[in-house]
Amino acid sequence: MQGKAADDLKKRITDGLVEAGLTYGGAVALSTPRRLTLALEGLLAESPTVREERKGPKVGAPEKAIEGFLRGAGVTMDQLEERDTPKGAVYFATIEKPGRPAAAIIAEVLEATIRNFPWPKSMRWGAGSLRWVRPLHSILCILTNEAGEAEVVDLDIDGITSGNTTEGHRFMGEGRFAVTSFEDYSLKLKRNHVVLDPVERAEAIWQEATNQAFASGLEVVEDKGLLKEVAGLVEWPVVLMGAIDEEFLELPPEVLQTSMKEHQKFFSVKNPKTGRIEKFITVANRETKDQGATILAGNQKVLSARLADAKFFWTNDLRVAKSGMEAWTDQLSNVTFHNKLGTQAARIDRIAALAREIAPVLGVDADLAEQAAKVAKADLSSEMVYEFPELQGLMGRYYAAAAGLPAEVAATCEEHYSPLGPSDDVPTAPVSATVALADKIDTLTGFWAIDEKPTGSKDPFALRRAALGVIRLVLENGVRMPIASGFEQHLNSAFSFVDFVEHGKGKPEGGLEGIIQRKVADLLSFFHDRLKVYLKDEGLRHDVIDACLTMSGNDDLKLLVKRARALGAFLQTDDGENLLQGYKRANNILSQAEAKDGVEYSFGADVKYAESDEEKALFAALDLAEAAITPAMQSEDFEAAMTAMAALRAPIDAFFEGVQVNSDNEVVRRNRLNLLNRIRQICGGAADLTRVEG
Repeated sequence: MQGKAADDLKKRITDGLVEAGLTYGGAVALSTPRRLTLALEGLLAESPTVREERKGPKVGAPEKAIEGFLRGAGVTMDQLEERDTPKGAVYFATIEKPGRPAAAIIAEVLEATIRNFPWPKSMRWGAGSLRWVRPLHSILCILTNEAGEAEVVDLDIDGITSGNTTEGHRFMGEGRFAVTSFEDYSLKLKRNHVVLDPVERAEAIWQEATNQAFASGLEVVEDKGLLKEVAGLVEWPVVLMGAIDEEFLELPPEVLQTSMKEHQKFFSVKNPKTGRIEKFITVANRETKDQGATILAGNQKVLSARLADAKFFWTNDLRVAKSGMEAWTDQLSNVTFHNKLGTQAARIDRIAALAREIAPVLGVDADLAEQAAKVAKADLSSEMVYEFPELQGLMGRYYAAAAGLPAEVAATCEEHYSPLGPSDDVPTAPVSATVALADKIDTLTGFWAIDEKPTGSKDPFALRRAALGVIRLVLENGVRMPIASGFEQHLNSAFSFVDFVEHGKGKPEGGLEGIIQRKVADLLSFFHDRLKVYLKDEGLRHDVIDACLTMSGNDDLKLLVKRARALGAFLQTDDGENLLQGYKRANNILSQAEAKDGVEYSFGADVKYAESDEEKALFAALDLAEAAITPAMQSEDFEAAMTAMAALRAPIDAFFEGVQVNSDNEVVRRNRLNLLNRIRQICGGAADLTRVEG
């Protein structure tokens, strides 16, 4: 809230000043837990005088129309000027708005900003009507000229009068003090134990924390989010390092770290040799005579109570895990995944069945994949995950290992949720990748079955992220699988209990089979759209991908991307760019002729009707290219196919330069059109080049 409030203060004040004609050179907004600060440099002393010319009604217009214009413009009749225009004589008014002092404008803008500030949560206090995040105590607002003279901007909001004074730290400050400039303000605040800049506070915290840890041979576990949060909790950071009781050191380090972060806002300090979390860093907001000993003792007492809870959860969970984890999986029968898609237990059964189907594609034993899928989400019923949901998966790994399950199964418990975002690592272990694919495909097909698809910016079930996860799992693991047939098979076998929904449809066409086929086609199109977004970062254009989507095997994402990358690289060469132009010219001429003649020129061109050397050379080049491209496409060697296509550039260019396709000899004309069809067929075998722009 503090960072956003500082940004909102800066935007609303500067926008209001500029709108009133008061420009400035620079602005900086800062925040602490107790104050918001905005400093402007190069502010005009007053807004400039503005002259505005306004066109009015015609001369001789009805009196009421003229009176309305006078009121709107704020002028009298004798101030109007008559001018001749192409439409006759018209009244014009010149409105002059004199400049206003900066102080008056600032007072208006600041009051409007304070009264309408966009706090996500606010409160009223006392008898006033002002709402603020916490009771507002004082407003400091001054203008300092080039001579260093400060002027107070007069302002009164619900009895809070502006001035040139403020106060420092709540406990260590020396009372109120006056300031004359922003530099004076910042310096005196620091003397009164307030560090105004949140970045400076964060840097000071991190520097002192790492120094104290290093002195003990330890390391602070980096957490930028926690550092930013803690820097917003204090005005005068005092870093203290405390010890964790020995009885809790055997807890998993992630449990210690999560508990201390979530409950106490503590940084974890680990032993780099063992990886154990052994100490903690807390940040106080004041200095004390005992160097923080009392504060540290209180924090350690509270921490011990928190960690005692965590140890209790861990001990109970280990008992269940070692007994086989069935108690947890059984409990998932009482947990609803979605009211139309059944329970978590039913979903796990679907994922396990799908994992068996996918396993051979990744070279995984089907029984092992099913076993991993069955326990992958068991930890959702554990006490530790109930307390700390962010540890789901990770705790599953610990519990699966404790249960004596294979290492691959334990790893799957943690890794099958990944990737959770574009920067998240993709599981590469075959069993983990198998279950991760099954998990995400089940999610997507299930929500498509009940027509809960993303709309616009709304994606409550994170289906875009799931689709991107499938794409990354397939591409980064080199998985070759036709996902459309997988979607269809899973919809038919796993969702027989679902009432398939098609919005906007009357009586479904083709019955249930027709509905499923349309859903599969729609889901595949959704995947293709996500794929375009994913490949955009590689520099692959959407039109290049579209050119490959029309080819067979477009539901084999690995094959599709391999083709698109080869085509994209080819089109970046001079041969590729020029061949594309030649192909499009051939296709345009051929399409126009076919439309005009009402026939399709695909009966095979004959070299015996060739009249020119360029024509004969093109016949020969096409024969060579076809002989190279056909086997290359069959072996999916798209780079070789593109190389063979590149050899067509010169003969096609020479053909169009030296040959007139629409010859007066009808036999020759038809033969040449059939020759153009060979260009279309051979080049179109690699990709639909008509979809490529340029």
